[in-house]
Amino acid sequence: MSSSPSKTLADRIEDLLPQTQCTKCGYPACRPYAEAVAAGAANYNQCPPGGMEGIAQLAHLLGKPVIPLNPVNGIERPRPVAVIDETLCIGCTLCIQACPVDAIVGAAKQMHTVVTDLCTGCDLCVAPCPVDCIDMVEVTPGKTGWTAWSQQQADDARERHTFRTFRLRREKEENDARLAAKAAAKLKQAELEAASSPEEQAAQERKKAIIQAAMERARLKKEQMAAQSTPTAPASTSLVDVSRSVRKGIEEIAEKLEQQKGKQ
Repeated sequence: MSSSPSKTLADRIEDLLPQTQCTKCGYPACRPYAEAVAAGAANYNQCPPGGMEGIAQLAHLLGKPVIPLNPVNGIERPRPVAVIDETLCIGCTLCIQACPVDAIVGAAKQMHTVVTDLCTGCDLCVAPCPVDCIDMVEVTPGKTGWTAWSQQQADDARERHTFRTFRLRREKEENDARLAAKAAAKLKQAELEAASSPEEQAAQERKKAIIQAAMERARLKKEQMAAQSTPTAPASTSLVDVSRSVRKGIEEIAEKLEQQKGKQ
């Protein structure tokens, strides 16, 4: 709880918080709450884990009277830790994502477990669990607020929360970079396809015209063969079959050319 002159008021307020990162104060973490108190946007009696001792320390720092804990934010209680019923856990990872200090380990579709020494008792993992397999178990019976929480535990929890915040930011930046690179590659490919020379486009049109002409000749040939056939002497089955196979091949080539032109 150093009171170094180089520290801001928000820094000194944060030093007096138990660093559970529980959000019960109404802010997403201890640091934003400290900044809000320093700015006068939040009261100094909104931290249940710190309890009355925490309020007294903040009041002394701010030069204000000691006031009761705001019941809207919760009650002072013995410090709990999360315990996962491993027989019910389905490995959804939602509790891992919710833990502000990376105290839960596990992998998707595999059993999760809580590292008890790292758990701050924030309760944030309980609500997201879809199978209600997490219980909060008291580990400091008869001791509440700062009597149930040491300065070393607070410092360690703050360090883990800071690292987790950094890790999540880094992972997001890396993912954004991958998506941007993928989008740039697609855009470049589209530009290359759209930038085909007039000569290439003319060649494609010539090929298409040649195929259409061949298809028309095949159609006329088939009609001529049908007209020349008689009831007693039907047209040769082998010639008809050859005409069909040739026409099918020509139609497939024409369809591919149409698809290529559509992409351009």
